[in-house]
Amino acid sequence: MEADIFTKRIKDLSTEERERLDEQNKRLVPEFKANKLEIDAQRHWDLFYKRNETRFFKDRHWTTREFQELLADQQCTSTGARRRTLLEVGCGVGNLVFPLLEEQIKEQSSNQGFYFYACDFSPRAVDFVRANPLYDAKHMTVFQCDITTQQVHEHIAASSLDVCTMIFVLSAIHPDKFADVVRNLWHLLKPGGLVLFRDYGLYDMAQLRFKPGHKIAENLYMRQDGTRSYYFSELQLAQLFIQNGFEVLDNSYVHRRTLNLKEGIDVPRIFLQGKFRKAAAS
Repeated sequence: MEADIFTKRIKDLSTEERERLDEQNKRLVPEFKANKLEIDAQRHWDLFYKRNETRFFKDRHWTTREFQELLADQQCTSTGARRRTLLEVGCGVGNLVFPLLEEQIKEQSSNQGFYFYACDFSPRAVDFVRANPLYDAKHMTVFQCDITTQQVHEHIAASSLDVCTMIFVLSAIHPDKFADVVRNLWHLLKPGGLVLFRDYGLYDMAQLRFKPGHKIAENLYMRQDGTRSYYFSELQLAQLFIQNGFEVLDNSYVHRRTLNLKEGIDVPRIFLQGKFRKAAAS
């Protein structure tokens, strides 16, 4: 693994890569099929978890390295003994919240650490979270909801959260609903509250590998299993949050390259990572 490179610059495309993107435009997903993907979005994610159960995603132990706001000692320093609140949007089977909870328990900081809220579009994913041996209502509440609607406000009070995390979640939602999601988070966060964000960046390897017939719209694609993936530009993401009441603290492309010469693996990835703060005067 080479060191990550953080940059504001969009990737320079080679001639071959530009040709790949041009090929994608020759056959787009038909409008009726694109509309059906939106209608069936929850079903496709439920089928995803039916097939993969808890095996697909690895636990995200890296989040405390990238976002020090998730560390127990950072929490105690900034808030004293007060227990903070965190919502993980698109929790899946708990690959982010359970490692954080384990760390709090190990450090005996559960009273000063986070109380976790976790939600997911897929009822099956929520069931997997509840079935985890670590799940305990003293530390966590999990619920199913569509974050693009008002459902989340039935579970969490307005202006009550310290942190929201969106890790590879917004890309699965149709771009027409991005603003709805960000506005929901704005209403849930306290003034000064944070959104910690990581998702697919523009011209990531996965975007360039899509064949004709998978592109729905600009930077939006259909996977084989019917789920969707969007690839963000740094400017677009900044504008999305600024226009909906946030300040940009950090927002960069992350270029990551995994090398294994013995196995012939060379995988370049591009993610977009950001921290956005609800304006204190909001």
